[in-house]
Amino acid sequence: MAGQGTPATALLAKRKIAHRTHPYDVAPDAPNYGALVAAALGVPPERLFKSLVTEVDGALTVAVVPVAGELDLKALAAAVGGKRATMADRAVAERATGYVRGGISPLGQRRRLPTVLDSSALAHATVYVSAGRRGLQLELAPQDLLTLTQAVTATVATR
Repeated sequence: MAGQGTPATALLAKRKIAHRTHPYDVAPDAPNYGALVAAALGVPPERLFKSLVTEVDGALTVAVVPVAGELDLKALAAAVGGKRATMADRAVAERATGYVRGGISPLGQRRRLPTVLDSSALAHATVYVSAGRRGLQLELAPQDLLTLTQAVTATVATR
């Protein structure tokens, strides 16, 4: 993809949302990918969030959690009024979002999916999420992320 444009960055520009992009170079199949990205950017892992596509009672749902923690599937299901949550199949996640694994952004997805942002994000002035491709992160205010994704907040990550 030429330049840094992605559907996520295009959405932010269109809506005139303050943000910064941060390129990084980490192999997508590296173990502890999120921690390596945080280190490459010099950011505490609590401020770097991964977007995980899940299925809650059969409906695709995005969980946005810090790379410093793991997704609590039971808490996620409860946050959206569901009974059971599982990780979505990689191909299903990529098809629904229009992004590849390691570059799935909570913003600018092919179709808007219900989104849950871990409440820890609200403790930070800005957070980092994928810009929609491997090697590029977005930094923005968590409130802007909430507004754009129409997310709910809940404690869905284990620390």
